[in-house]
Amino acid sequence: MGSKVEGSSAPAIRRDPYEVLCVSRDSTDQEIKSAYRKLALKYHPDKNTNNPEAAEHFKEVAYSYSILSDPEKRRQYDSAGFEALDTDGLDVEIDLSNLGTVNTVFAALFSKLGVPIKTSISATVLEEALNGTVTIRPLPIGTSVSGKVEKQCAHFFGVTINEQQAEAGLVVRVTSTAQSKFKLLYFEQDANGGYGLALQEDCEKTGKVTSAGMYFLHIQVYRMDSTVNALAIAKDPEAAFFKRLEGLQPCEISQLKAGTHIFAVYGDNFFKTASYMIEALCAKTYEDTTQKLKEVESQILRKRSELRQFETEYRAALARYQEVTNRYSQEKQSVDELLKQRDCVHSSFTVSRGLSSSTGSAGHMNNGSTAEKVSSEDSKAGSPGEDGSTDGKDKPSRKRWYNLNMRGSEKKLSEKDT
Repeated sequence: MGSKVEGSSAPAIRRDPYEVLCVSRDSTDQEIKSAYRKLALKYHPDKNTNNPEAAEHFKEVAYSYSILSDPEKRRQYDSAGFEALDTDGLDVEIDLSNLGTVNTVFAALFSKLGVPIKTSISATVLEEALNGTVTIRPLPIGTSVSGKVEKQCAHFFGVTINEQQAEAGLVVRVTSTAQSKFKLLYFEQDANGGYGLALQEDCEKTGKVTSAGMYFLHIQVYRMDSTVNALAIAKDPEAAFFKRLEGLQPCEISQLKAGTHIFAVYGDNFFKTASYMIEALCAKTYEDTTQKLKEVESQILRKRSELRQFETEYRAALARYQEVTNRYSQEKQSVDELLKQRDCVHSSFTVSRGLSSSTGSAGHMNNGSTAEKVSSEDSKAGSPGEDGSTDGKDKPSRKRWYNLNMRGSEKKLSEKDT
């Protein structure tokens, strides 16, 4: 299956995921996907309603596939086992057909709040496709079809392409102006004449519509899975920015051969039908657009590498910032305390401190203050003047500038008179 599984936690006893899926360590992605598809269908809760053992097997299969279908998680497991994996960050699927009404309401509420919740495809739809009992409507190249699909049901379409169209490339897109939730599915024909699920794209909200697309352009194209690291992001909101590009995953199939190819729109709303419009396009008239897609996805991959490095730098800087802000708070508190102590010491230098202690001591201090005042006045009275005398009566005899000028003038006048 093209997308990963989301919802149940890891099994109580974890077994080697290669052993669970019955594949070897050098198995290809397609072999792992095929093994998962068969086992998931075998143990699906829809087919084993009253079998708790099958439910545990289904959980174990889903958990194992969530590891081996992700190149990074598979690499981590191969190098260091389960210890290298962040189990909280593994994606899991919720089977809506197996949820009770109350749980479905809660799932719908979380989805409405923006929490990405991935759902599994009904076993009934998958089984009908494998048995080849589904109704397939034609979808000619260059046309579109609109419709409404019930929840946990699917509408199947056949897109026929010739050699030239296959060489040019094919694009199949689904949009919903009602912002319905849906999945775009691609099926490959099995040897028994039925159809096995090969690719799955969950719709994403883009502007005022929800949309999903598959691009078979003979180049490596990528799909964006918003549920990757969703739990880790919920625990650490700051990680949302750095993990935003981690959901970009390479598509497993990049080209199609001439012939009829089966696509389906799966209703993924929690309660109501999903409105949609599906269209099939030949990429020959979109060569410039194809080149732009290749360029922008290359830039996104480079930016993702840069963000991984920047996250390390950011975390280190953030830790340092928290360290210095903590020190700032401590230093501020220390400075405030020292200045407070200094003010307290300053306030100790006062004679009025004893006024609040007792009446007797206050009287004693008042007497002392009076004595000090008298003493101060005596010292002022007895201090020598500018001419060195200590007698207050001699003060008028001290020379003043206006006296000197006047005496000088009187002397000149008397000389003239004589």
